[in-house]
Amino acid sequence: MQILPTITSITPSGAWRDKVKEVKRLKLKEVALFPTCLEQDERKELYQLLKETNVTSIPFVHLRNDMTIQELDYLATNYQTKIFNTHTQREFPFLFDYAKYKDIIYIENTYEPFNEEEIKEFAGVCLDISHLETDRILNPKQYEHNIKIIGKYSCGCGHISAFKKEPFRDIENVLRYDSHYLENLSELDYLKRYPLNYLIPLIAVELENPIEEQLKVIKYLLTLNLI
Repeated sequence: MQILPTITSITPSGAWRDKVKEVKRLKLKEVALFPTCLEQDERKELYQLLKETNVTSIPFVHLRNDMTIQELDYLATNYQTKIFNTHTQREFPFLFDYAKYKDIIYIENTYEPFNEEEIKEFAGVCLDISHLETDRILNPKQYEHNIKIIGKYSCGCGHISAFKKEPFRDIENVLRYDSHYLENLSELDYLKRYPLNYLIPLIAVELENPIEEQLKVIKYLLTLNLI
């Protein structure tokens, strides 16, 4: 199993640029890339900035529904991207035909139960473990449904985020425990419930924390014997 620090983009302040600077300063050669909240112009800027780093490999990319086939081609050709994940099309309908890449696109568990028919159209499941753990506590029926699907289809990739001790409501007023910002390494201890070594071959750290802190997350997971 491989776990990667990730250039994430959820923070509205544009902190993703700082992450690219960190990647450059640390001379990292391999990262995951989550342009989750970046519009096309910002993605163009991101690709240009990546050229100035030592990054030669981006195995795992979070696919947006407005990314063109040319963008996927660019990432696959220049950075050997071998896995894309996406939210269900019920949430974000595709604007382009991704049939060319359907064998390496994995469907992520989010706030809705897995749609088995949709998963059949693509490579399999992308498991966001913090979302799964939130469902275990707040939505047991959805948890049981998703567990059955995970056991039935290939789980090609996954996300690791923080899990808070107390539930909170996000900006959309959704009650949750999972968070994209880690305050304490103990917020990763929920992962002990899940056999990562046997479950997911490629994992991205989906945190808005700086890259250096993400690298500490990976080291901490090593102490838990999860990877």
